[in-house]
Amino acid sequence: MAQDKYNLKNPAVKRILQEVKEMQSNPSDDFMSLPLEENIFEWQFAIRGPCDTEFEGGIYHGRIQLPAEYPFKPPSFMLLTPNGRFETQTKICLSISNHHPEHWQPSWSVRTALVALIAFMPTNPNGALGSLDYKKEERRVLAIKSREAAPRFGTPERQKLIDEIHQYMLSKAPPVPPVNPSQDSEEQPTNREGEAQSSLQEDESLAAHVPNPVDGENMAVGDRITEEVPEASVSVNPGTTAVRESREIPASGSSDQLLHKPEMRVQKPADDRLFTWAAVGLTIAIVVLLLKKFMKSNGHGALFMDGS
Repeated sequence: MAQDKYNLKNPAVKRILQEVKEMQSNPSDDFMSLPLEENIFEWQFAIRGPCDTEFEGGIYHGRIQLPAEYPFKPPSFMLLTPNGRFETQTKICLSISNHHPEHWQPSWSVRTALVALIAFMPTNPNGALGSLDYKKEERRVLAIKSREAAPRFGTPERQKLIDEIHQYMLSKAPPVPPVNPSQDSEEQPTNREGEAQSSLQEDESLAAHVPNPVDGENMAVGDRITEEVPEASVSVNPGTTAVRESREIPASGSSDQLLHKPEMRVQKPADDRLFTWAAVGLTIAIVVLLLKKFMKSNGHGALFMDGS
């Protein structure tokens, strides 16, 4: 760079040379920018499309024109690579460009402006000057195409710088993303949903093989389940008390084992006891009558003997 033809005491020249030194000593993978050899107020740049957007993987070239009053006045920007967001070879309208000098801060630099330009790419154009509103699919196609070759623009000296910047950006660029990455992102929830549905079906299948308790009151003891059936009234005779029937049901539910008759414990009917007591009472009554008759007969005999 022929620095001897510039007044190094000029604030603009001094500031520009300082930024060139900083750009070379601290390069970035997201952008690169250098001034022309014959004019340090004219810069070439290339930025990388922001990740997770339709611009991802793209390499977009442009030019920056710095005013003589830089950094007290803002630069102007022009894109050279078709991108679907900004018109090419047209000065674009940004809050960091010369279209809005009221927003510019002297503390900002070319590096600051390039970082801001990357952030502006996926935003809504809102009809701004030099803006375009292509569909995302079209922008993805342009992003892939932008890697093939650097744009052709300007003098051979300028083109040489453009090609050098392009090779540098290619060396730092990640692999090209799929043309339609949204399709992959939409399939992932579907696959997870299918896995969740399969898991639910397995849980239901396992639950179908687990024996359900009867009335929620049965308890497993070892490999058997004891069930208490409801009370069953046995009509034998009036006064007979109700009994309870208990049975054991194998946990396996074997039909042969279920055919065994349940054991029943029934109290002795009350009428048998009454019949016995009646018989005893009748016997006692007969004995008493016989004794009375015997005693009466003996008494009458004694009186008859005394009276004779």
